[in-house]
Amino acid sequence: MARADLSRVPEYFHKYINQVEEDDLMDVLEKQTRSFVRFLKEIPKDKRNYRYAEDKWTIKEVLLHIIDAERIFGYRALCFARKDPTSLPGFDENSYAVNSKADQRKWKDLVREFESVREATLSLFGSFDNDQLEASGTANAKPNYVLGIGFIVAGHVNHHVNVIKEKYLTSQ
Repeated sequence: MARADLSRVPEYFHKYINQVEEDDLMDVLEKQTRSFVRFLKEIPKDKRNYRYAEDKWTIKEVLLHIIDAERIFGYRALCFARKDPTSLPGFDENSYAVNSKADQRKWKDLVREFESVREATLSLFGSFDNDQLEASGTANAKPNYVLGIGFIVAGHVNHHVNVIKEKYLTSQ
């Protein structure tokens, strides 16, 4: 499996793809699943509802955002791989976070939900052949393609791990 071609991905997502060093998408997703779940399990209980500024998400909201985004990216990849010509909508991640009710969820349930969603992502991308991985479509009025979406999924998690480490878990 080749690395994502940045010329086929909206520029906004380059920052995520560039956070993925490896070239094999399935290997990246599998390894990342294990390391991310370990990371989540090490987050102190008192930090899970912490926000580093008034207008910022809690770590629970960040985790649910990762889950929501991965579901949406998976749907986009599926539509593109199946040659659906429908232009897919964007999503407002801030509205999703505000309405997520993450603060009412148990941490272990959120971690388990991530694992379930990631397992579905692995199954989906593992089912695609080269033709499907190269299939493209439009989402949020921008062209994109299946393999690029896979790398966006991985890079998006890496991005948020870095934010959590830098903004939420540093000593205050």
